[in-house]
Amino acid sequence: MNFAGEVRQAVTPRAALLVLGVLVLQLLFILSYVGALHRPVATDVPFGVVAPPQASQQLIAGLDGLPGGPLDPRAVDDAAEARRQIMNREIDGALVVNPSGTTDTVLVASGGGSALATSLARITTEVMAEQQRRVRVVDVAPASSDDFDGLSSFYLVVGWCVGGYLCASILAISAGSRPANLRRALIRTLVMAVYSVLGGIGGAVIVGPALGALPGSFWALAGLGALVVFATGMITLALQALTGIVGIGLAVLIIVIAGNPSAGGAFPLPMLPDFWRAIGPALPPGAGTWVARSIAYFRGNAVTGSLLVLSAWAVAGTALTLLLSLRRRRTGPDGTVPSGTAGTPPGGAHSV
Repeated sequence: MNFAGEVRQAVTPRAALLVLGVLVLQLLFILSYVGALHRPVATDVPFGVVAPPQASQQLIAGLDGLPGGPLDPRAVDDAAEARRQIMNREIDGALVVNPSGTTDTVLVASGGGSALATSLARITTEVMAEQQRRVRVVDVAPASSDDFDGLSSFYLVVGWCVGGYLCASILAISAGSRPANLRRALIRTLVMAVYSVLGGIGGAVIVGPALGALPGSFWALAGLGALVVFATGMITLALQALTGIVGIGLAVLIIVIAGNPSAGGAFPLPMLPDFWRAIGPALPPGAGTWVARSIAYFRGNAVTGSLLVLSAWAVAGTALTLLLSLRRRRTGPDGTVPSGTAGTPPGGAHSV
């Protein structure tokens, strides 16, 4: 056999297409991570201003007109209200002007991301210095001393997501990417659910009692972990049931390539380019990171939207997996109606 024939046998057309797909994923990985993270710049950060009425509007106009539009300032009644809005994650920081002195206060929350807190402190310090005023920084939701740069929440969620799609991939690779019938699809879903609970509890143990990296409710983090793992795993199972082994690549595209750099981990959402800022909250890593930080540093506030996002992924993945298994039972592995199945009652001997 000549060399060309050896190549054709060593690399089948199907394998060549899969290799090409991996190359595309590799390039998209580089594009997504470098595109999202190579130049973090604060843009339109929700920011409160507490100042006397005669100075408030002028100060807000000045902050709103800064080059590059780093802040989206709005008037806040008083310092207590500013703190409340920060803890409710309605704003990311606030400037409290002292009408009787020359030292003002900027409120930040490093628990939501140290990079953003540092950026807000720098911007306000520079602005007020032009007016011969000083600024002191008060961190109203500080990151734990064992949570460097507030990254533990992000890495925790990434670990949960990786576990979810790897478990689903193993289930598919070991016994066929498309479940042969509804019963097997239900068994895979049950296995995924048990794995998710164990993964959620295990992750919470590691970041809480074991390492002390994250404060907050242990059981709230464990529950979040179970939901993140299950949502990621079920959408991976659904994609595999829909497209076969290609579904693993699609899961990587959604969770790793699109989801991780847009999650607001290393740099919070207001520091990401518009595209990644837009998609991040709608994907499991971004939704999970937001909730984990809220549990750890913001008294569990402002989590409803992100929990609904994770629940939607879990429900959609489960429903699609089960529906596709029904279609496979009716049509058979090759898309045709299996012989001898006409009139067979559900649960009969002619399952595929």
